[in-house]
Amino acid sequence: MNLMLHGIEDPKIEARDSLSEDHAGVTESFTLVLANPPFKGSVEKSTIAKDLTKIISTTKTELLFVALLLRLLKIGGRAAVIVPDGVLFGSSTAHKKIREILVEQHKLDGVISMPSGVFKPYAGVSTAVLMFTRTGVGGTDSVWFYDMDADGLSLDDKR
Repeated sequence: MNLMLHGIEDPKIEARDSLSEDHAGVTESFTLVLANPPFKGSVEKSTIAKDLTKIISTTKTELLFVALLLRLLKIGGRAAVIVPDGVLFGSSTAHKKIREILVEQHKLDGVISMPSGVFKPYAGVSTAVLMFTRTGVGGTDSVWFYDMDADGLSLDDKR
């Protein structure tokens, strides 16, 4: 609906499970991806695309979607994705691995930290926007950090 409201008359929209093995063949297809994937969820391990589980061994959707975006981007392609703060600060092996991949194997350009409540009433968790470039050879020399205090509206349930 948003695409149509902005004048994109023939958007290519596919209703599917992007993390499943059925769609593992879509690789290096995009130069820019903007995403607000579902987070704080998990999927059945047997349904996850094998190429994603080679990158990161987890069933957490917020981590799998970061790996998916890396698969979808062409070399030099950029992404901005909204993730829960756990992706930045989680201590599990999978959390550490996805951060290592972004920083060491690709280029983490920036992080915008948003306060909890930005997505209320749907989700009250603290979130961040990760901005990165797929390089395959590293390139993270410095990372731009921005701490958003508020978004101009109240952060309560009456948003």
